[in-house]
Amino acid sequence: MASPPPPAVEARLADLCKELGVDEGVAGEAAALLEEGKGALLASPSFGSRSPGDVEKLCFAFVLYCASKLKEAKAGSRVRLWEILKGCKLKCHDFLKESQQLALKVDQVLGSRYGLDWEARLELKQLDILVNLLADASRFYRKAFNELFLSSSPDQQPRLTTNIPDYIRFGWLLFLMLRSKSPELFKDLVSCIHGLVAILAILLIHVPAKFRSFTIEGSSHLIKQTEKGVDLLASLCHNYHTSEDRLKEMMGKSYKVIEVFLSRKVLSASELKTTNLDKIDTDGLMYFKDLVDDEFFPSNLGKLEKLCSTTGCEGELDLEMFLISNDYILSAENPYGGSANLGCSKRIFETLASPTKTIKNMLAAPSSPSSPANGGLIKIVQMTPVTSAMTTAKWLRDVISSLPDKPSSNLEQFLSSCDTDLRTNVIKRVSIILEAIFPTKSVDRGASIGLNCANAFDTPWAEARKMEASKLYYRVLEAICRAESQNNNKNNLTPLLSNERFHRCLIACSAELVLATHKTVIMMFPAVLESTGLTAFDLSKIIETFVRHEETLPRELKRHLNSLEEQLLESMSWEKGSSLYNSLVVARPSLAQEINCIGLLAEPMPSLDGIVAWQNIHSEGLTTAPSKRRPSADVNCDPQSPKRLCTESRNSLVERNLQTPPPKQSQTGLSSLKAKYHPLQATFASPTVSNPVSGNEKCAVVGVQIFFSKILKLAAIRIRNLCERLRHEELTVSVYNIFKQIVDQQTALFFNRHVDQIILCCLYGVAKVSQLPLTFKEIVNNYKREPQCKPEVFRSVFVGNTNRNGGLGSRHVDIIVFYNQVFVPTVKPLLVALMPSGTRPEDKKNTNSQLPGSPKPSPFSNLPDMSPKKVSSSHNVYVSPLRQTKMDVLLSPSSRSFYACIGESTQAFQSPSKDLAAINNRLNYSSRRINTRINFDMVSDSVVAGSLGQPNGGSASSDPAAAFSPLSKKSKTDS
Repeated sequence: MASPPPPAVEARLADLCKELGVDEGVAGEAAALLEEGKGALLASPSFGSRSPGDVEKLCFAFVLYCASKLKEAKAGSRVRLWEILKGCKLKCHDFLKESQQLALKVDQVLGSRYGLDWEARLELKQLDILVNLLADASRFYRKAFNELFLSSSPDQQPRLTTNIPDYIRFGWLLFLMLRSKSPELFKDLVSCIHGLVAILAILLIHVPAKFRSFTIEGSSHLIKQTEKGVDLLASLCHNYHTSEDRLKEMMGKSYKVIEVFLSRKVLSASELKTTNLDKIDTDGLMYFKDLVDDEFFPSNLGKLEKLCSTTGCEGELDLEMFLISNDYILSAENPYGGSANLGCSKRIFETLASPTKTIKNMLAAPSSPSSPANGGLIKIVQMTPVTSAMTTAKWLRDVISSLPDKPSSNLEQFLSSCDTDLRTNVIKRVSIILEAIFPTKSVDRGASIGLNCANAFDTPWAEARKMEASKLYYRVLEAICRAESQNNNKNNLTPLLSNERFHRCLIACSAELVLATHKTVIMMFPAVLESTGLTAFDLSKIIETFVRHEETLPRELKRHLNSLEEQLLESMSWEKGSSLYNSLVVARPSLAQEINCIGLLAEPMPSLDGIVAWQNIHSEGLTTAPSKRRPSADVNCDPQSPKRLCTESRNSLVERNLQTPPPKQSQTGLSSLKAKYHPLQATFASPTVSNPVSGNEKCAVVGVQIFFSKILKLAAIRIRNLCERLRHEELTVSVYNIFKQIVDQQTALFFNRHVDQIILCCLYGVAKVSQLPLTFKEIVNNYKREPQCKPEVFRSVFVGNTNRNGGLGSRHVDIIVFYNQVFVPTVKPLLVALMPSGTRPEDKKNTNSQLPGSPKPSPFSNLPDMSPKKVSSSHNVYVSPLRQTKMDVLLSPSSRSFYACIGESTQAFQSPSKDLAAINNRLNYSSRRINTRINFDMVSDSVVAGSLGQPNGGSASSDPAAAFSPLSKKSKTDS
């Protein structure tokens, strides 16, 4: 008997719901969502190694999570994410990585079913950041615990009921309970580490001394001494770079939690005599009797398990599993890049940060760390997220926090020396902008904790961050004023210090460094841009200046700014609503029409009064102010990224520059460009203002040239690295030259796209021209190992707008479709120019030209046979030549060689052999008579005249360019 067919996908989802005990309402909603979005959700990606079974499990987990999270269900009927992942046998990292892509595929379905705010309610990004934070915290806790305590019991006593794993679990649960009772205190990694160090201190005080891995005398773990013994808290602060005041605050909160929820009486440790506290200074320390004793420890552990309940997005996860299982712990390595990415990332930073590096240096292969040029083997110290955060937090405490909280006397002198006294304006601006970034006014914004919720921050924490950011801003502003004063030989810096955009960029950069130091969950970039009214292009102008004028900036924060600048250059500055387009319509008027047609221009920067009104700073108890950056009703916005809403006409700027002749492109290097044309005030001036140094050109020209120089610098590094991975270093210069020509001549190819998408297409196009057997699959698989790789780069490429539900929406395709439909038609002339002499299409036309002294051929010898020919002996099937008008439309073999696929299948993704079989079946099908008469095309005189002197039916194989093996539809999907 034949085996029964496998159950349908709907049946398998129903079985999973029964297995998980999902409520009928949630199960029905998940089934309805699957039915509506099944085509997009279950489609296998063009690139990737996921099996259909894995794709289906991800799809089931996604629809169940959406139905449970977004559907208004009665209390107790929801199923938590960790239960869904356990039932689907999925890793949390895999789900969060793919779910954001799945959400983009069905964004219209989710919007129609659950409302336009579905993305904020789904909280996928918050979950992703939270998982990373808790994974880093749990790794730190396990490592620190193993340094301080033994890995197993020192004596094997049969009656011993408490062991080391119980103690480490007890400490983690105590930390989770502390977080659940004071969630506002633990929204950043630095706060979590302070909480965990406090827990370690409590364990050192209470866990029997025999379980320690060290002795008090001569210990390398406890090196701070007082007259009364070892200073426990000071020693731990020294080891883990924590603040002693903050640690004491966390200790006090931990004591309160133990006293209230575990019903244990707190005692002063100085009043007790116990072997655990021998040779330890007990001043300020507290002790709980029966906290970890064998008799009471199991009950205390059980109480902690029941009390560690969480709400919001944290309730979706089983936080205890971060400590005892791999299911939530993320690898320290990039999922695409592997362990080699750390060195690669550092190498990119060193190259970009060095002013002596040129494009030529970047295209050359770098020397190995162990090469003789580098003086032998260099030891690279591994920097973890925790050590990075704690090191930079120590810099904030030691260097920045000691500064005055207002402008110094030197800075006040610069501000008062302007045409008008700017001291009051600067102080007012700092207060408004930082309040927008770190809101401290309590506003009822719902139970969910989002990006900019005022109740998400603990007020003292937010006030402390505002103070750090303002002090850093004043410090760097003073350094910039000193440098500009020396360069201009004057103290009056009115053009710069009166520029609103310059100050906001400097404040935003300071705030971003403070947020990066603490690694907060709530404020995720680009939240700083949204709060300040800036765009990515604006912020990219200040980063280099900021680093140059803050000499004490830790290396980790310099790397963060470098990574941030890469994000701004590679994609964010090219998004719709970027102020880059406002500069491009002035610097390159030929692009103005397309920029205006797509609607890419940025809206005017909101005023300070507008920011005050938006944040409701002076109003208590109001509901959420509408976000100007996430206009839910704007169907023209690209769903793949947050856009800026513009409410006024943008045509005036375009029309004013349509008739302006394009400026001459400067051929000087970046350094000479800066020296001659780059006063800081010109960088932030309005695009239409004349350059104060060179009055015959606009400031937009300077800004665009500097921005493009940075783009070329970044592209040179990435092209070199990718060619090295592919072991085709010989392509590096050609790929870079094509990329550079696209930047100069086809700038519109970058609009709404990622720089890496253009690099991948350039590499494949050059490989095709060079007749190398390099497939897109090989290129993408090697690109996945690059540290900056994101799946959406090759899975979702913008190709234009399309009508959706009566409005305009964005159309995205995979990298191969983009290459064929957009890239090749645009860049074909540049690729043709790379072909060797004699193999270009224009050269092929002259290959049969008459040589000197050779006899003149007959003009009629090469006339093609224009008569229709019968191609089947049993059927009336004829083939006739095409008219010249149709011939002109068809691609030549050399043109086809640039594409990643040719031809049309009779069915989607069908192999060529099946296509031929289908054609033969149609020819051999004789059960019905075909009565339609075949109309042969008439041969015109122009066709005959045009064919004189031409070779008769030259073979396509004679063209070297046609020897490339274009991908078929089948091989395209395999790629």
